[in-house]
Amino acid sequence: MTTDAPLPGGQDSNVPEMKFRTLLYRFMFFDWLFADVSAARNLFERHAAVQHNRRMSRYLPVYLRRWSVLAAFDFGLGFLFERILQATMLSAWFFTWSCVTITGMVVITVAWVLLAFARLP
Repeated sequence: MTTDAPLPGGQDSNVPEMKFRTLLYRFMFFDWLFADVSAARNLFERHAAVQHNRRMSRYLPVYLRRWSVLAAFDFGLGFLFERILQATMLSAWFFTWSCVTITGMVVITVAWVLLAFARLP
């Protein structure tokens, strides 16, 4: 016997679940939150997209925190493989990824500062 009653917590039983890889992508990358300003057809749509992006910029510190944990994890593994296990190729791999994640953190920080604190006309 199946019922269409809502699940505990207000979830609807008819809503399909998100795939894990989509969930993981949305957990690590923030581009899905923002509207494409260049796709706007007129001034009103462009203004609405900019305002939407400025509102969504409040979530960028959350992504910055996630990426900083990832950078610290990569750096820690690089240190572990270099100093303790003497595996130089693996340590180079993790140190390289820590540099990539730090670069991503710089991009997130610049996007957050420009969207949240810039005076746009």
